[in-house]
Amino acid sequence: MTPTERLTRAWRSLDGLSVGDAFGEKFFGPERAVLERIEKREVPPGRWQYTDDTEMALGIAEVLEERGEVDCDLLADVFARRFRNNRYRGYGATAQGILEAIGDKVPWELAARRVFNGEGSQGNGGAMRAAPVGAYFFDDEAKVIDEARKSAQVTHAHPDGQAGAIAVALAAAFVSRNPQTRDGDAMLKWVAQRVPDGPTRRGLERAMGLPLHGPLSRAIALGTGQQVISADTVPFALFCAARCIDDFPLAMWTTVAGLGDRDTTCAIVGGIVAMSDRTKVPAEWLEARELLGRTSAW
Repeated sequence: MTPTERLTRAWRSLDGLSVGDAFGEKFFGPERAVLERIEKREVPPGRWQYTDDTEMALGIAEVLEERGEVDCDLLADVFARRFRNNRYRGYGATAQGILEAIGDKVPWELAARRVFNGEGSQGNGGAMRAAPVGAYFFDDEAKVIDEARKSAQVTHAHPDGQAGAIAVALAAAFVSRNPQTRDGDAMLKWVAQRVPDGPTRRGLERAMGLPLHGPLSRAIALGTGQQVISADTVPFALFCAARCIDDFPLAMWTTVAGLGDRDTTCAIVGGIVAMSDRTKVPAEWLEARELLGRTSAW
């Protein structure tokens, strides 16, 4: 495929990711009121503002356009610049510290490694932005894994933080390869077999044991991002994507019903499910989401 064709795929995923991110962000507030809105399927009114999930995914798209691969040095600089210009996007405290250090010319390897007593972050930030990587490199499994790892390691030195990114990118690649599929179980199994061993993979293996059409409460027990780590976020998000693999609106309503880190879980699911030919991001939802700063390549 040409680079432009690959970028078109990445932006298709990014549209789903950003709509999911902005959609999920609209469902924070008093729990009872939020759950009532979800039960009634009340589409949020007005403009939907996206968060750091989308902002960092845009950074990845910028690097893919320029280099055709994830160049970690360039990505670190892009992340730091976008953070400096968009601090209001809701970056977590750990991410802020890392990106501020990179902006102060601390090498990204050092900035990412020195958090959490030198172990690095196993947060869900690498996963939240990884779906476009899988869409871009969908036809090369080894490349998906390698590029997803690189896209995460700039801020997530911990192997399980990188495993979350790998899992999400693989899921997006699977749907890109099989755009007519309705077999969410196959997607979960394919991804879980390829994710590095660790807490995130074990969570995916637990998700594989759940019936896709069973009570959502059983999947919520996997964790919905309350701990803001990969293992507490990615298994639930991929379960929701598998459950609603051919229905974007249903995927969003299902995912947000788990509450938790709902902008991030919806971003992950949106970036995956958007690659299915059986569903589309509703035009009115795209219109509601604030505009993304695209370059001339798209």
